Amino acid sequence: MLLRVIVAHLDLDAFFAAVEELEDPALKRKPLVVGGDPHGRGVVATANYEARRFGIHSAMSCAEALRRCPQAVFVRPRHSLYRQYSQAVWGTVQEVVPTVERTGIDEGYLNIGEVAADFLRARRVSEAVQAAVRGSTTLTCSLGVATCKVVAKVASDRRKPGGLTVVRPGREASFLAPFDVRLLPGVGPKAEARMRAAGMTTIGALAALSDGALERLLPGKVGRKLRNRARGIDPRPLELAAERGSIGHEETFERDLTDRGRLHEELRRMATRVAGHLADRGEAARTVTTKVRYTDFSIRSRSSTIPAGIDDAETIGELACALLDRALRDRPGALRLVGVSVSNLQPYRQLALP
Repeated sequence: MLLRVIVAHLDLDAFFAAVEELEDPALKRKPLVVGGDPHGRGVVATANYEARRFGIHSAMSCAEALRRCPQAVFVRPRHSLYRQYSQAVWGTVQEVVPTVERTGIDEGYLNIGEVAADFLRARRVSEAVQAAVRGSTTLTCSLGVATCKVVAKVASDRRKPGGLTVVRPGREASFLAPFDVRLLPGVGPKAEARMRAAGMTTIGALAALSDGALERLLPGKVGRKLRNRARGIDPRPLELAAERGSIGHEETFERDLTDRGRLHEELRRMATRVAGHLADRGEAARTVTTKVRYTDFSIRSRSSTIPAGIDDAETIGELACALLDRALRDRPGALRLVGVSVSNLQPYRQLALP
């Protein structure tokens, strides 16, 4: 039996701002802008929903954002921190839906069809993804579920924050039709300008173009691709990484832990599991990373890269424990989760005996 394609687009809600609020709860309920200098030429990277009430949005100049909301709080982006949270989110997502295509630090596509046979089950799986992300990080995400990428992408933006929109088979074109043509993925400034000059403002109007009208307005392959997308036709598959770039294990404790000896025990046990996976794959690793999550759900990770690859549990465990100690020196506190991962993988070559 042919399995139906079911794909979801996941978008983390105001991701940079949400991480900053998690790191500093005092920022919640304040207009928050993540970006450059509001007194210089800085640009808004993102804004929380409180700031968006003032019309502040991504790519706006920070000076304009300050003019619209003088009481806004401005913070500089911390991309290394955002990457840590992003890795935590996608690790959680893949525990529910194993196959994903990450298209950015805060968004990507999920192959829902591999774990859900129909759209009713796809809704339940998507709700489970949202609950898992919220439970592991307190962050929220919005999802759009459909038969193809383009519809899922548009759908994920319909009910932000924390929303879920499911577009069932056969309803793709009618779902897209009312929206402004600029919301269709692939429509750039030039194509939008041509369509508006022709009085065409909605996706439905583009979908309804005849072959001749389309060729006059948007000639060639680009026009045909955009009209197909406007009709909810998008054959693009998920683009997956050719191979897994890291191996890891992490655990959430039943009770928050402060005992350093117990934390070291847990890390060494995880290192043994990771080393076993390396042995199964015939690989060694040059980078060891320890991840910690505090009681307020904030995340830190520390990494160490060495000149030669390792695959033994003892060395991985020693490095992981040293990295944990480093993280706790930087920020002491009880932990609700620790994890160990290895990366910079390479084939293990045992020296031949003479």
